[in-house]
Amino acid sequence: MGKTTYKSSGVNIDAGNHFVKLIKPLVDSTRNKYSNTGLGGFSGAFSLPRGYKNPLLISATDGVGTKLKLAIDSDVLDTVGIDLVAMSVNDLVTCGAKPLFFLDYLATSKLIPEKHMDVVKGIVKGCREAGCVLIGGETAEMPGFYRKNDFDLAGFAVGIVEKTKFINGKKVKSGDALIGLASSGLHSNGYSLARNVLFKKAKLKQDSKPQGFRRPLFRELLEPTKIYVNSVMDLISKFDIKAIAHITGGGLLENIPRVLPNGYKVIIDSKSWKKPRIMNLIQEIGNIDEEEMHRTFNCGIGLVLITPDNQKQRVLKRLDTLKQKAFLIGEVTKSKKVLNQVKII
Repeated sequence: MGKTTYKSSGVNIDAGNHFVKLIKPLVDSTRNKYSNTGLGGFSGAFSLPRGYKNPLLISATDGVGTKLKLAIDSDVLDTVGIDLVAMSVNDLVTCGAKPLFFLDYLATSKLIPEKHMDVVKGIVKGCREAGCVLIGGETAEMPGFYRKNDFDLAGFAVGIVEKTKFINGKKVKSGDALIGLASSGLHSNGYSLARNVLFKKAKLKQDSKPQGFRRPLFRELLEPTKIYVNSVMDLISKFDIKAIAHITGGGLLENIPRVLPNGYKVIIDSKSWKKPRIMNLIQEIGNIDEEEMHRTFNCGIGLVLITPDNQKQRVLKRLDTLKQKAFLIGEVTKSKKVLNQVKII
């Protein structure tokens, strides 16, 4: 009877070391003058940027959800890392915070360094776009816990904002305008419903190309989450942005009320933008009503800004200059009810 080792039990330390060696140049490419440690230590160190009088550190964490299942099944792993970064840094900017650094956690049944490096490539790409450092992370090989080829991701981001510039929605008032920034697709929410409708109910194949679509279905669904950091950082330096809502799980109906003061509601004109084709397909095949769509998907709006009415046209013009598609989608009004509301017409 042979000796029992960690490797024979399913965990390959050598593969983990090889993985770190492979990703080190990628991770190092995100470093900046505030990074004080490299990959391989027990923790990451980061110097606070100068120029802040009373800085607030803002933190966020999120995952990619069942979008990972689609990535695994289609063996396309180089985009979900972008999603991972986007979901956290987009939360940070709702407070007006500039992302500083990011950490990731990857847990899998069996680590395949050359394959899982594609995930890190996406994370690095997302960090570069968001202007933050990939300061560290953790890779866990967990045989018997995850099924073959399955893995999960979690991301953690920290940002910074001057306390006097912290965006919390308290200044929102009746008459303020809602500006919706276009999403790139489903982003990272609603995939359990989407997969149920498209692959179980309609029995479509992942490489199917529905009529009117230029790409296979899996490519449409794996379109990475839009990162809004650069657009928002530019806008808050020039305009009075009173509140920002990241449209994630819960859609427009659940996320906008999170940034409204009590006694206010918003009225949204659903005809002011077009719902993405992929969402129309899901809605049609699944026979999904409008309320369910707006509670599950972003329906084409990934971020909502609330700004004074007299600034809305200048904000829209600036977004156009930044090549960020945006729409005037509604306004804030008083509400007699205690709970905040979103009315979509």
